[in-house]
Amino acid sequence: MKSGLEIAQEAALRPIAEVAHGLGLEDDEIELYGSHRAKVLLSVFDRVKDRPDAKLIITTAITPTKAGEGKTTTSVSLTQGLGRIGKSVILCLREPSMGPVFGIKGGGNGGGYAQVVPMEDINLHFNGDFHAVQAAHNLLAAALDASIFHGNPLNIDPGTITWPRTLDVNDRELRYNVVGLGGKVHGVPRENQFVIVAASEIMAIFALASDLQDLRHRLGAIVVASTYEGEPVTAEQLKVAGAMTVIMKDALKPNLVQTLEGQPVMIHAGPFGNIAHANNSIIEDRIALKLADYVVTEGGFASDLGFQKFCDIVCRLGGFRPSAAVLVTTVRATKSHGGMAFGDLANEDLGALRRGMENLAAHIGIVREYRVPCVVSINNFPTDTDAEIDLIGELSSEAGAETVVVNRGFAEGGAGATELAEAVVKAADEPSSFDYLTPVGTPLRQQIEAIATRIYGADGVDYLPQADKDIARMDQLGFGTYPVCMAKTHLSLSHDPLVLNRPRGFRLPVRGVVPSAGAGFVVVLCGDMQRMPGLGRTPNFMGVDIDENGRTVGLF
Repeated sequence: MKSGLEIAQEAALRPIAEVAHGLGLEDDEIELYGSHRAKVLLSVFDRVKDRPDAKLIITTAITPTKAGEGKTTTSVSLTQGLGRIGKSVILCLREPSMGPVFGIKGGGNGGGYAQVVPMEDINLHFNGDFHAVQAAHNLLAAALDASIFHGNPLNIDPGTITWPRTLDVNDRELRYNVVGLGGKVHGVPRENQFVIVAASEIMAIFALASDLQDLRHRLGAIVVASTYEGEPVTAEQLKVAGAMTVIMKDALKPNLVQTLEGQPVMIHAGPFGNIAHANNSIIEDRIALKLADYVVTEGGFASDLGFQKFCDIVCRLGGFRPSAAVLVTTVRATKSHGGMAFGDLANEDLGALRRGMENLAAHIGIVREYRVPCVVSINNFPTDTDAEIDLIGELSSEAGAETVVVNRGFAEGGAGATELAEAVVKAADEPSSFDYLTPVGTPLRQQIEAIATRIYGADGVDYLPQADKDIARMDQLGFGTYPVCMAKTHLSLSHDPLVLNRPRGFRLPVRGVVPSAGAGFVVVLCGDMQRMPGLGRTPNFMGVDIDENGRTVGLF
C-alpha cells in the first residue's frame, strides 16, 4: 500500500469553491487561499442561525499506546462513509501543531485512504492561525516585561508572573529559563517559562470565543500576574488586548478543506488534549451544525481527556448536545493494554485481549457517565483474527456499548466505513439524555474529585500545599466555580504514564491550579505534567526532506 503522503499527493481534489458551494456557502462568505483551501467568514452564521442543528457525533478512543488507535482516521472515514450512504455531513477537526508533526506523533489529518487534504498544507503552517496565536501570546509577554522595565506603573510583583512565552515546537530546554540578562538596558532579570502554542491560553480562548467582540473581551480578561497588594493584573490593564485582537481577527475565521472523497472539512484551532481543552473551535461547530445534517468532530486523546473536556467545557460554553459517541480501539492496542509485547502484537492472544479489554470497558463507562450512546469502532489491521474481533464485540456489549463495528476506512476509504456510518446514524437517532458530570456552579474541589473518581477511577485526590493555596486564590479571584481543565498524562487513566490498562488503588496528586480567566476555566496540574513537550531520540523531522522535484517526502 502507498504511504499516506503519496496517496495525498496523488489525489485529485475538488476546487474548494465547489466544496463551499455544495454546502450552500455564497461567494462573499468565503476567502480563497489558493485552489484547495479557504476561510469561512463569520457572517454566514447570521444567515443560517435559524436552521435546526445537525446531529453532533463526537469521536474518542481508548488510552493511547505505541500500537496506535487511529481516531482521526476513523473520524475521516466515518465522514466519507456517511457521504457514501447519502448523508449531508461536515467533519470538524483541530489544526495540527508542528510540535507533534516533527516530534513523535506525525500529522493530524488521518491516514491511508481516510485523509483530509491538502495534507502538507494542513500539517505545515496551514493558513497561519498558529502563528497568529503565537504572535498575540508573545506580544502580551513583551508588554508585561516592558511595563515592569518602564517604572512598573501597575506595581506588578515579578515573583507572581504566570504568563509564559510560547513557540510551536517541542523544546524541553525552554520549559524553565531566565530572561532579562545583559544589564539594565536589556531588561529586568527574572525566571521565565515557555509553553507550546497548543497549550497557550490564547489558543483556548481562540477555540472558545463566539465572535470577534467576545474574543476581544476574553483576551482582555487574561490574568498574567499580581500586584504587590495581591490584585490580579490583566491584559486589559496592560493596554495590549486590542492589538492582540487585531493580530487574531483573520485567524478567527474557520478553515475549509476536504476529505480525499470530497466531503467538506472545517479545521480550526488546536488546543492540546492533555494540557488544554482538546477540541476545535466553537465557531466552527456552530457554523457546521447549521450547514449539514451530521457533524463529526473529535476530542484529543482518549475519553478521559478530550471527550470529558468536550462534554464539560465545550458543550457547556457552546450549548451543544452530542447525539452519539464513537469510541475507537484496535485489536493490537487492546492486547498492548493486556501486557503483550509490541513485537508480538500480530499474533493472536485472546488472554491478552481479554485483560486489555478492561481499558476499553473503562472508556465505555466514561461515555456512559455522560448518557451518550456509544458505538465502538475497531480500526482494522490485516493481522486481526475473527476470534479477536468477536471477543471485543462480546465484551464491549457487556460493558454497555450500543454496537461494535469493524472499520476498514484506512485501506478502503468511505467504502470501508459504510457499516460504521449506518451504526452511527442509528445510534444518533436514539434519544440522548446527555448531561454534564457536575452541575454548573460546582466548587473546584468537587469538580476535581468527580473527574478523578468517576472518570479516572481514582480512590481520591491529594492536594499538594501549592494546590491548596492556588484553590484559595481562585476563590478570592472569583474563579471558584469555573469549569476545570485537567492537565494530565494521556498515556494512562491515572497520573502515572507508566501504568497501562485500568489502574486501580491510586490517588490523584494535584500539584497546582492555574487560572485561564479569558478562556473561562482553571487548569489543574496533575502529577508531573509539563506544558512544553520535549523531542525524543529519533524525532519525526529526521525523515522529512525535499526530493529532487521539490516535493515533500517523509511526512506522515
